[in-house]
Amino acid sequence: MKHALPLTAIALLLAGCVSAPEARAPARQPAPAERTAASFPPRPVIVARGLEGVIGKDANAIKRLFGEPRLDVVEVNGRKLQFVGKPCILDVFLYPERKGAREVVTYVDARRSDGAAVDRAACIEALQRR
Repeated sequence: MKHALPLTAIALLLAGCVSAPEARAPARQPAPAERTAASFPPRPVIVARGLEGVIGKDANAIKRLFGEPRLDVVEVNGRKLQFVGKPCILDVFLYPERKGAREVVTYVDARRSDGAAVDRAACIEALQRR
């Protein structure tokens, strides 16, 4: 027990000599450069052969081509028109070119009534002939 007291005193003295590691502020990452919509170039619209007569048209022009749609679904940011004929079902998707601009066709999808995909250009041509 006599020896325990001096050993405890030495341990306490040594513990006082050890310092805690320095607290460092985390390295600051540079803020990412802010990009505005204007800094991005406009996304090119790739028009597949046979879709030229539809892509870029507004809803009125599409209705003149195909008649009244079976469905006219207004979405938050766009619109979907669906035209149905014996050979196929054509879904036409319209979105604004930019904020506040008119909605134009940006994409079309075509299928048979059983859900099988069909050539979009062939469907457009078939529905225009009716």
